This record gives sequence, C-alpha cells and structure tokens, in this order.
Amino acid sequence: MRLRHLPLSAGLLVGLLVLAGCRQDMHNQPRYKPLAASEFFDDGRSARPVVEGTVARGRLRIDKARYTGKVDGMDVSEFPFPITKAEVLRGQERFNIYCAVCHGAAAFGGSVIAENMGPPRPPSLRAGAPAALRPGALFRVITGGIGRMPAYAPQLTVEDRWAVIAYLERLRSTLPTSSDAIDDSLRALEIHRIDSVLASRGRGRR
Repeated sequence: MRLRHLPLSAGLLVGLLVLAGCRQDMHNQPRYKPLAASEFFDDGRSARPVVEGTVARGRLRIDKARYTGKVDGMDVSEFPFPITKAEVLRGQERFNIYCAVCHGAAAFGGSVIAENMGPPRPPSLRAGAPAALRPGALFRVITGGIGRMPAYAPQLTVEDRWAVIAYLERLRSTLPTSSDAIDDSLRALEIHRIDSVLASRGRGRR
C-alpha cells in the first residue's frame, strides 16, 4: 500500500518545488533599467519623452526670481515673496542642520570644522561683501555650491533655501556684526532654541 502511494507523494513534492522556483516577488519584477533599449516602442527607447505642450506637476517655474535667484541675469536683492515668522523658524532649523557645522551657529564662519580647514575657510555670512550677501547670490550658492561647498539643492527644497536666507537676514539684524559680543549672543540664541523645542513638545502633547 505504501509503495503504491510513493509515486504520488514524489509527484506532489516535485510540484511544490517547481511552484517555489516560479515565485516572483514585487522587488524582482520585470522592469527596464534607466536608458535601456526597448523593442516595444517604435523609437527603441524605454524612457518616454514628455508629451509636447505639457509640464510635469510642480515643474511650472514661471517665477524666475523664486527658482533661480536672478532677474535679467542679476542676483535679486529682495525676496521674491513675503517672508513669515514660520519660514524664518524653518530656516533656523535647516541652517542648524546643514550650515552651522561649517559657518558656525552665528554664521560668522567660525566652527570647529572651519578652524581645522586649510584656506580658504568658510566665509562669514554676516560681515561679507554686500553683493555676496544678496538673497539671490546666497540662493545661487546654496543651490549650486561654490569652492569646497557642495550644492545643497538635493537636501534643501527651493522653499527651504529661501527660508535659510530669511533666517540669515534675521540673524544679521539681531546679533552683533562683529565677534565682540558673540558669547552672550550665542547663549541667548541657544536659550531661544531650547524654548522653541520645549514649546513644540508642549503643543505635541496636547
């Protein structure tokens, strides 16, 4: 009796093994690699061109000043839209994450990393040449980088770049323009940061 059922058991086992071998998860599905050739389309390309007369969502960038920091080839000296308190606070957060490590918490260009760099060191973002501190010039540098500084467009959206610049404008108007009173100013700035964190946590608990 057992011998009679042996071929059936063996057949079921082989069938299960075949089914297991045919499994295809979503992460292993058929797909084209970037710029790969295709026999499906007449032009032989797998990447399809943008439909004529259309613009991808979020890519209609008519406001040149907002998206390039320039008007008629010149860096803009004014913000292309009104700045709110929320944007300044957002800029402070982004500056502390991406910029303060080299330019210093007060943007004077002094930091542990900067002190250990060879020349040229990160410049002051508060006492530099007026043309270099124009909003459009700062936007251009943040977007494309300059010298040792890499481009931060991948990390900072257009809105965040302007928020950082708005925060720098606020910083220049509230902290001293030289390093004479830097310690007291930084302590006040740190207290403000702590108060902001505690306030946000309090709002979150509600």
